[in-house]
Amino acid sequence: MKPIIIRTLRFLAKRQIAKFHPVVIAVTGSVGKTSTKNAIAIALGSSFDVRTANKNYNNEFGVPLAIMGEMSPGKNIWGWVKLFVRQYSVKKFPTHLVLEYGADRPGDIQASCDIARPDVGIITAISPVHASNYSNFGALADEKATLGDNVPADGFVVLNADDQTVNLMRDRFTSTVATYGKSGRQANIKDIYVKVVDISVLTKAAIEIDGETVDLKLPNCLGDTPVFACAAALLVAKHCDVPLQKAAKALNESFAPAPGRLRPLAGIKGSLILDDTYNAAPASTIAALDALALFTADRQGSRRIAALGKMAELGQYSEAEHAAVGRRVSEVADIFVAAGSEMQGAADEAERMGMKSSSVIRVHDAVEAGRWLDAHVKEGDIVLVKGSQSARMEKATKDILAEPLRAKELLVRQEEYWLSR
Repeated sequence: MKPIIIRTLRFLAKRQIAKFHPVVIAVTGSVGKTSTKNAIAIALGSSFDVRTANKNYNNEFGVPLAIMGEMSPGKNIWGWVKLFVRQYSVKKFPTHLVLEYGADRPGDIQASCDIARPDVGIITAISPVHASNYSNFGALADEKATLGDNVPADGFVVLNADDQTVNLMRDRFTSTVATYGKSGRQANIKDIYVKVVDISVLTKAAIEIDGETVDLKLPNCLGDTPVFACAAALLVAKHCDVPLQKAAKALNESFAPAPGRLRPLAGIKGSLILDDTYNAAPASTIAALDALALFTADRQGSRRIAALGKMAELGQYSEAEHAAVGRRVSEVADIFVAAGSEMQGAADEAERMGMKSSSVIRVHDAVEAGRWLDAHVKEGDIVLVKGSQSARMEKATKDILAEPLRAKELLVRQEEYWLSR
């Protein structure tokens, strides 16, 4: 049944695109795809009829569903039949589609491009997540670059110049290429500033594009990741003839981190949680630790705590990447809660770098991490919680959430399917 559903979804999605000719904007990368996708949808939504998926629809099932604006019926066969019937009678369609293309295995990006060839492609950053499914890191990078290869010569590609692997792609594509970043001669992200007042967080930045500067003021956003997402969105907006000031205003008013994406949340006992539990790759984990480093102890005795679960599917890079995380933890955290067997290598490295063994808490899993945090977190603590999906570190966040009754609204994987696992 699954192959039949996939073929029908692909046929219907391609049919809608051929019929309505929307502008297709696609985002890929190992880090920041969803944040960038959401930022682009907001920026373009200030001027156009835009469709994007509310969920993480970026695979063989998800991309067609995102194109059609549908939710998956799951195992409900009649639900699928009704979905297919609805799509045959669609008469109105958005002018712009903002899609996310994931890559778990070789060929995934091309498969998505075969459904919806992008007019605009964005590559955020590349990290060895899912590297176990590729022969080497170069093969993974080539997979991501396939998105830009599919953009036509009159299209537009946006690259993160601060990611060395992505920046090296700039001469590969036939389309117009624009970059964003905060380092180098062509830096257009300036003056990132994070202000923390109690449990409120505000990130400010200035973005310069073609001589015009706009100011971002992003409440409840933290550090570089949301700013980079918005910078990419502003480049796409300008390409689509949306005034930069109008796009920036929309971002300032509406952009917010999705659940599990470095989202500041009120914790128990007057603590602040940096909930980054949606997933984890080496680059995103280091970025989250960099965000933790932005906080200073403004009250006597407050601490920076890194509660980390494994980074999955790294293959041959796993040991080295977990060790690199341990080194960064030793530089920015007062306490390291290392959850799971893979993260013990990071704990060993943190101690080797000088972190006291009494400050390195080794636990079996996310549940034990949550119990430790619940017992030991105190007023003023800043607690970063992060791990790959399979680490289920949202369980640890939930244990120290100031408003646990809002967990379904605030946290990832709160559906019945996940709660039973």
